Formats: sequence, C-alpha cells, structure tokens
Amino acid sequence: MPLIDPILAELEQESISTRKLVQIVPEDKLGWRPHPKSMSLGQLAFHIAVLPEGIAEAASLDQFELPEFNHPHPKNKKEILDSLEKSLARAKQKLSTFDDVRLKETWTANSNGKQMMAIPRIAMIRSILLNHWYHHRGQLNVYLRLLNVPLPPIYGPTADESPFAATKESEAATRPALR
Repeated sequence: MPLIDPILAELEQESISTRKLVQIVPEDKLGWRPHPKSMSLGQLAFHIAVLPEGIAEAASLDQFELPEFNHPHPKNKKEILDSLEKSLARAKQKLSTFDDVRLKETWTANSNGKQMMAIPRIAMIRSILLNHWYHHRGQLNVYLRLLNVPLPPIYGPTADESPFAATKESEAATRPALR
C-alpha cells in the first residue's frame, strides 16, 4: 500500500466531523471572539476550511518560506462551506500525486531565509496538515460551546447528543449520600 493512502483515508474520515462543525457555525456570530487575542469565529472556521489545500500545496514544495499569516474574515457561512469543499478536493488531488519516495524526502520550512524545520514530507503532512487541523477543530468546538451551540459527536457522544448524559437532577438522585 502506498504511504499516502492511509493519510488520504484519514483526511476523508476526519472531513466528516469537520464538515459537521463548520455547518453549525452561527452566521450571525462570525465576528465573535472569545478573547481579544483570539481569531474571530469566522476567521477560525475559514482557517479550518482552507488549511488542507494550503498545507498540501506547501508539502509539494521542497523548501517553504513561512508567510506572514493573516486570517481573512469570510463574508458569510456559505463562503466557509464552499472553501472547505474546494480545499478538501484540491488537497486530496495534490496529496494523491506523492509517491513513497517523495513522501520520505526532506521538507524544509524557512523563516526569513533561516531554516526552522527539516522533516520527512510525510511527517510534515501528519503534523502540520492533520494534527494542526485537529487542533483548530478543537478550538472551534470550544468556541461553539461558549456560544451555546449544541455540538455533534466527533470521537464519541457529546453532552448535547448522548443518551447517557446525566442531568444534574438525576446525578444528585443517584449519588450516595456522604455521612
């Protein structure tokens, strides 16, 4: 099996949960931010949407100069959703061109000409595309929870959807009394 196949399968599987979260982003809250240093909800959702394509494109280079990061504000939720679909399709297409030899080659990231990282390309994809994507998806979960948006399951039931989630009243009724 080519080394890229499990990466592509994971990207496809994780895109399901990512899509669910992005779909429930409240459009009227795109400018909301939990802290002045944080991205807005819209910026974070848009970053999550475009990240797969951007990182797949960076992975196709042997040396990548780290850009100055800016986080654009999407116009609306449709822009975020459309960008996610386009980004996923382009990332899968780009990643599927990598053979095992290419994946084992060293990928280098530079900042102002200074080497910041030199790792096998497959490690870059695992770390910067997938793990980085999950990190931001976790942030989005927190943003949505803070906005009282019911969360869908990702790796298991959430307190919003679990039939096993106990209410405070039922917990108190079943808890043994302390003496």
